[in-house]
Amino acid sequence: MSTTLTTPFDFALDAALEADQPAEARGRARSDVRLLVSDKATGDIRHQHFEDLPALVRPGDLLVVNNSATLPAAVPTRQGLRVHFSSTRPDGSWLVELRDRDKPYLGEVPGRVVDLPGKVPLLLERRFGKRLWVTRPPIDSIPGYLARYGKPIRYSYVDRAWPIGAYQTAFATVPGSAEMPSAARPFTPEIVTRLVSAGVGIAPITLHTGVASLESDEDPYPEWMEVSEYTARIVNATKASGGRVIAVGTTVARALESTVVGGKVVAASGHTERIISPANPVHVTDGLLTGFHEPRSTHLSMLEAICDTSLLRDSYTAAIEARYLWHEFGDVHLIA
Repeated sequence: MSTTLTTPFDFALDAALEADQPAEARGRARSDVRLLVSDKATGDIRHQHFEDLPALVRPGDLLVVNNSATLPAAVPTRQGLRVHFSSTRPDGSWLVELRDRDKPYLGEVPGRVVDLPGKVPLLLERRFGKRLWVTRPPIDSIPGYLARYGKPIRYSYVDRAWPIGAYQTAFATVPGSAEMPSAARPFTPEIVTRLVSAGVGIAPITLHTGVASLESDEDPYPEWMEVSEYTARIVNATKASGGRVIAVGTTVARALESTVVGGKVVAASGHTERIISPANPVHVTDGLLTGFHEPRSTHLSMLEAICDTSLLRDSYTAAIEARYLWHEFGDVHLIA
């Protein structure tokens, strides 16, 4: 397989590099994954281990994490399809995706109604883009309903069903994500303790992630987020004192950059439409801890807004050559 990347980061991802199970299923700790380090200052690329993270950041740095918890957002229908509950919209409706086995279902639905467990008829009002639908579920509590009838969203590269706990991070306290904010998955209480003991700050935001699209390259749609007064204050203090603000996940970068006013982060909540790219660069995010993203993914455009394109290209080439693992149960990448 060629490891040469072409614009815009189009490359062949070997199926053997798709992590099909959590590290724990391989007899390891959650933190026992590899860490590729891309040094923005020197251009160096290093192969490390996630447990090295406390030694790779500096006293005075701040890690900002997403405290959104993952919902069991996949529900079967009587028609043989699956509904993936994605995200709320500003008007109170929901976006959902229909799946037929391992692919998005792009056909029509008779009467535009799918029958969910518990005798719930879900009316699909209209399409949103190519693969999503707008709907208003006749359900009092979506999280409660999903807790009873749903399972975690699982794509074809995952070898079996795993419990919802496998899709939660150490910071998950606010239910709402269709898919796990997976950059934080390797964190354990022990790693957090070592970070804090080394003088590294940790602060939360909330951003409820919608369903990903592995089959089509789409811009992210609006997602609900909240940045607290506390987090805004500590981010601004970190910047003022010369520390680095490192987003743990692209969701965190999106939330932080959505609240910047006059070069500073302000407390805010609501749906964000912010799309980060070289044309719409970051203002407060100095670094990023993230997973490895699919070929042609729009997330790669966000990474280009944080990291020099040539360094990013070299990093992905190095990751492919060194057989790093992709997806939510895979390895991670520190750009700082």
